Amino acid sequence: MNQTGTGYVFPVWAHDEGWGMTVSGRGAATGAVRHRGRGPRWVRPLLGMGVLSLVVWRLGWGPFVEAVQGIEPSSLAAAAAIAAVTTVCCAWRWIVVARTLGMVVRLPSAVSACYRSQFVNVAVPGGVVGDVLRGVGTGRASGVPLLGVRSVVWERFVGQAVQVLLALVVLVALPSPIPRGVVWGVLGLVAGALVALSRVRGRLLGEARRLLRRGVWPRLALASALVVGGHVATFLVAARSAGLTAPTLRVLPVALLVLVSAGLPLNVAGWGPREGAAAWAFGAAGLGAGPGLSTAVAFGVMAVVSSLPGAFLVVFGIVRRRSAVGPREAVAGGAALVGSPARG
Repeated sequence: MNQTGTGYVFPVWAHDEGWGMTVSGRGAATGAVRHRGRGPRWVRPLLGMGVLSLVVWRLGWGPFVEAVQGIEPSSLAAAAAIAAVTTVCCAWRWIVVARTLGMVVRLPSAVSACYRSQFVNVAVPGGVVGDVLRGVGTGRASGVPLLGVRSVVWERFVGQAVQVLLALVVLVALPSPIPRGVVWGVLGLVAGALVALSRVRGRLLGEARRLLRRGVWPRLALASALVVGGHVATFLVAARSAGLTAPTLRVLPVALLVLVSAGLPLNVAGWGPREGAAAWAFGAAGLGAGPGLSTAVAFGVMAVVSSLPGAFLVVFGIVRRRSAVGPREAVAGGAALVGSPARG
């Protein structure tokens, strides 16, 4: 990802038939994604690198090597199959959000866009660039750029909210490294935040109310729960691949803690907070910091492999766009020659 002093300039492959957009520092107001100042651009990835460096300093490279060596083709195939299901569920959730807000997104396009955004998210720092491209590109293709961005923001927010709520429920129901008093306190803060949001006026409140309608929120909750279940299943596959033999109910609270931390936009292509949280949570749960780090590394490798269909879609979009640009340029050149007067 290239950067200028005025904003992000995304790679050239962002401008293809799949994304349908280019994002640049001083682009049009409907397509530009700006970052004010230089701090946020560098601080968050640096924090992620700091966490990862600290984990390596404390535990060494051994857990990384053991994790990679322990991954079998069958584990990668299982992770890819689970990812296919979760991607369809993410696309379904996005469709429900978009249609509720007044924008139509078709399932095949939504699945393709979600796969591309997953690949970008694990390929560049931050973990959200792919979703930015997905929102802006779909919005521009639909003629409502800002609505496209808001649909993706709400879709991501709903997914994270359901994941956090499920994690809190599991942390209350099962033994975990987090004291139950702290969990209940967090639940109280969440309830307070919901009350505060209910007092917000304007477009935000209107869209939130539409998403909370009787015929909408159950579908969003179901899709999000399926996505979280898929991520947990992949984490358990990674744990078994790393050699962990602890009972599933003992690993489940730790898995949800790690997955919540992985959603923080402080990572570098997905790495950083996830590994730090896994090392701490596994160690605090008596499962060992080393096995926790190995599990997180195996999970990261599986996530990269599972996102490869998105890489194929990106490359296919580049090839298709380049093959379409050539004939158009030739036609335009011929038209210019025909239309210009003869020169003696």
